[in-house]
Amino acid sequence: MLMELAQYLAQFEPDFGVFRYITLRTILAVLTSLLISFMVGPAMIRRLSQYKIGQTVRDDGPQSHLSKAGTPTMGGALILVAVAVSTLLWSDLSSRYMWVVLLTTLAFGAVGLWDDYKKLVLRDARGLAARWKYLWQSLFGIAAAWFLYSSATLPAETQLFLPFFKRFAWDMGPWFVVLSYFVIVGSSNAVNLTDGLDGLAILPTVLVAGALGIFAYVSGHAQFAQYLLIPHLPGVGELAIFAGALVGAGLGFLWFNAYPAQVFMGDVGALALGAALGTLAVAVRQEVTLFIMGGVFVMETVSVVLQVASFKLTGRRIFRMAPLHHHFELKGWPEPRVIVRFWIITVILVLVGLASLKIR
Repeated sequence: MLMELAQYLAQFEPDFGVFRYITLRTILAVLTSLLISFMVGPAMIRRLSQYKIGQTVRDDGPQSHLSKAGTPTMGGALILVAVAVSTLLWSDLSSRYMWVVLLTTLAFGAVGLWDDYKKLVLRDARGLAARWKYLWQSLFGIAAAWFLYSSATLPAETQLFLPFFKRFAWDMGPWFVVLSYFVIVGSSNAVNLTDGLDGLAILPTVLVAGALGIFAYVSGHAQFAQYLLIPHLPGVGELAIFAGALVGAGLGFLWFNAYPAQVFMGDVGALALGAALGTLAVAVRQEVTLFIMGGVFVMETVSVVLQVASFKLTGRRIFRMAPLHHHFELKGWPEPRVIVRFWIITVILVLVGLASLKIR
C-alpha cells in the first residue's frame, strides 16, 4: 500500500524511490509490527482479562502450571493483526506469493480462533472437534498448495531441492501439492503442540521466520541466487516483508509472553504461525530446510506420536508426559531452563539451515 504511494511520489521526488528496495521495506515491516504489538498488547490483555478469557490447565500435568489457570489467552490474534497490517502496508500488493502466504495464515488463524472461542467463551471443553479442525486445516492447506502449483510459471517453482546438494532437483509434478499440503498442515500442528510453556513456541517461530525471510530474499535476487546455487524464483523476495512482519509481531508478543507470561497465544496464534512457516517454506522451496531449522517443532511432534503409539501397542509410555517439554519438567527441570535450552537448540539448527546457503 505505502509502496504504491511511494512509487507515485517518486515521480515528483526521486528520493521516494528508496522504498522499492526489499531490504528497507523488510526493516520497516519489522518495526511496524513490533510497534503495533507494543501499542495494542496491553489493551488486549486487559480486555481478555475483563471478559475472563483465561487459560485452562490440566490437573494431570506439572503442578507448577496450576498457577497459570486464568491467564488471558487468544493473544495470538495480536500477532495476526500486527502481521496483516504491516504486510499490507509495506509489501507489493500485486505479489501472488504475499497473498497466498498471508491468506493461508489468516485462514488457519480463523480455525484456531473458532476452537478457542468454543472452549473459552462458550465454555465447551471439547472446543472444535478434532475431525472438523483437521478438515478445515486440510481444505486451506490443499487450497494454498494447489494455488502455488497452478500458478507456477517456472520448473523451479515445483521442484524439490535438498540443502547441501547443489545438483539435486526433482520435478515433482502433482506430487508438489501432496508434499506442500503435509508441510503446511504438519507445520501448523507442530507449532501448536510446542506452544505449552511461556515463550517456548514464539521465539523459535521468530528465528525460523527470519531465516526463511533470508531465503526468500536471496531466492528472489537473480545474482545472489546464481552465486549461492539456489533456485531463482522471481517475485518471491516480497515474502521477506511478510517474514519481517512475523519477526516483529513475534518479538512484540514475546514481550508479554515471556516467563511468567501475561498472555498466551492460544490456537488462534499457534495454528496460524505454523501454517505461515509451512507456506513460506513451500513458496521459497525450502521444505527440507524447514524440517532442519524447525527441529524443536519436529521433536515435540515426534514425541507425541511415539507416546501415543507406544501406549496403544504396549500399554507403556516412553516419556513421562508428552509433548517433550513436559517430560523434562516432570524430570525436575525448571520451566525457564526448558524454554531457554529449546531456544538454544533452535538457534543452532537455524544456523545449520542458513549454512546450507553456502555449503553445496
